[in-house]
Amino acid sequence: KAILEKFPEANSFAISQAFEFVEKKMFRASILEKQQRVDGRSYHDLRPITCEVGVLPRAHGSAIFQRGETQALALATLAPIEEAQMIDAYGGGEQSKRFILHYNFPPFSVGETGRTGAPGRREIGHGALAERSLEPVVPSENEFRYAIRISSEIMESNGSTSMASVCGGMLALMDAGVPMKGMVAGISIGLVSEAGDDGQLKRYELLTDIIGSEDHYGDMDFKLCGTDTGVTGFQLDLKLPGIGHNIMAEAIQRAKEARTKILEIMRGTLDKPRTELSKYAPRIETIRINPEKIGALIGPGGKTIKGIVAETGAEINIEDDGSVHIYATTGESMARAKEIIGGMTREIEIGQTYQGRVVTTKEFGAFVEVFPGKDGLVHISELADFRVKRTEDVVKIGDMIWVKCIGIDDKGRVKLSRKAALKERAEKETGQAL
Repeated sequence: KAILEKFPEANSFAISQAFEFVEKKMFRASILEKQQRVDGRSYHDLRPITCEVGVLPRAHGSAIFQRGETQALALATLAPIEEAQMIDAYGGGEQSKRFILHYNFPPFSVGETGRTGAPGRREIGHGALAERSLEPVVPSENEFRYAIRISSEIMESNGSTSMASVCGGMLALMDAGVPMKGMVAGISIGLVSEAGDDGQLKRYELLTDIIGSEDHYGDMDFKLCGTDTGVTGFQLDLKLPGIGHNIMAEAIQRAKEARTKILEIMRGTLDKPRTELSKYAPRIETIRINPEKIGALIGPGGKTIKGIVAETGAEINIEDDGSVHIYATTGESMARAKEIIGGMTREIEIGQTYQGRVVTTKEFGAFVEVFPGKDGLVHISELADFRVKRTEDVVKIGDMIWVKCIGIDDKGRVKLSRKAALKERAEKETGQAL
């Protein structure tokens, strides 16, 4: 009201711009002349940092990373590699993406209300920066056959939310048991400068770990991510026409010092990836079979493989080279799937002893199924170490008996012996040859 009385021609926009100009001038004067940041820190100081992992027990991996008034909740989710994001690469290039990071910045994180809709420029840009900064330390597909998704939910924001997403995402991946190649952290370095009459920089100050107002009123937001030994990602937002190499070199060194401190704090929370995955994460194991057995494992129209999936609850994917990838959420499901697949694809070997089921009896002997779909004949003379008049006197259909493979003829017909198997087992029990 007082301003309008003195300047009746002023409108609300002009008044707000005037206040903005005064705030910016006072902010820069405080930094350059009083050597005092708005929150009282020195130029080199980090804000207080706290980390916590395993905050959501149902998630595969979770972490909270808080730096001052900036807080990110990161969630890690693991899935079979076949569920990697598909890309319409009409112009060439990659057709799938197994590691993705989604960054979400809801209005409440800055004390506002509003609709949460499709990702905007900020969400896409910050997510891409955090993703490419973590990707160099993510294990390869051969080392860790999973598709990986990180979701960074910004709970509170006062600057450097993308760097909080990097740190939180790193801890969430380790909490999920992903065997990362190294630990990554990120930090933002700001700049407040003053130019002389000739346009050249007269003085400047670099600010470590900038807050929102320092980003808004300052000249630079330099985000740098990396490990103890190198850089994995960076982004420079500059409001000046250019910047000297000496200032950038100093900013990189400042970021290195701050990053080392952050990594020490993160290691104090979780120093290495967990050795076991979450019990809710899918287990993945790969077994190899004879490529000639792929058809039998799949079955006509996929009937056999669908039956295995229905019985075990596991997901099974088969490659042309005979690699069978089994995905299961429980140990029991994994064990049962491996047992069935192993039984269907195993070969009966001469000299090996097996336990099988009698499926047919004839006057000349009994047929015993050793593996699903694989049987052999126990001749009546091989049923026992005494003369057998009728096969049914020794075994009946459905009996489980021990047999030993004593031969396979040119047509692939398997010859089994119950007599040899019983003798071998008796020798093992007594420790003496019979």
